[in-house]
Amino acid sequence: MTGTEMLPLLWTAIGQTLTMVVSTLAIGGLAGLALGVALYTTRPGNLLENKPVSTVLNAIVNVVRPIPFIIFITAVQPLTIQVTGASYGTASVIFPLAIMATFGTSRIVEQNLVSLDPGLIEAARAMGAGPLRIIGTVIVREALGPLILGFTFLFVAITDMSAMAGAVSGGGLGDFALTYGYQRYDYVVTWVAVGVIVVIVQLAQLLGNRLAARVLHH
Repeated sequence: MTGTEMLPLLWTAIGQTLTMVVSTLAIGGLAGLALGVALYTTRPGNLLENKPVSTVLNAIVNVVRPIPFIIFITAVQPLTIQVTGASYGTASVIFPLAIMATFGTSRIVEQNLVSLDPGLIEAARAMGAGPLRIIGTVIVREALGPLILGFTFLFVAITDMSAMAGAVSGGGLGDFALTYGYQRYDYVVTWVAVGVIVVIVQLAQLLGNRLAARVLHH
């Protein structure tokens, strides 16, 4: 293929990658935020202390999170087919991506919340604030800057995982690099895909750093 013929395929791959990453960040990010807050608040001595719930949540996260994504995506394929109706394509990859991102995000959120000053929560309790209000206006708000940096890291991790979708015909830049670069021994195509991914990640990192700095400054 000539460069002119390859360009539309590259743009399609970029669009697929951004669709996977943004959709996964939205779904897995929100679900992971909720799970991370639950992990933090149910810890011994915390706002919603509950040892059985904390133990179960930690066990689930510890089992799922270390699984390599390329293995996870194939292991949950039967469930993916049931939910999305397909075993390949961009939409079918978003489902396992969102699951894995949820568990990855939960630990990022928990680790950022652990560093909060317990005195802030006690002060809110003394003023009569309920658990949900404390979570929304104290816990998440106080950790917002570090959380933005954590979600920026998550964006990079999801971009990395989305590239593996090419191994199961999931589309995106990974699929583009494998199909038109690796399988055809065209290393220029592979490096073009690498370059685009680097640009996407750098732009996301720059935006995340600026947002976090603005929040921390205020």
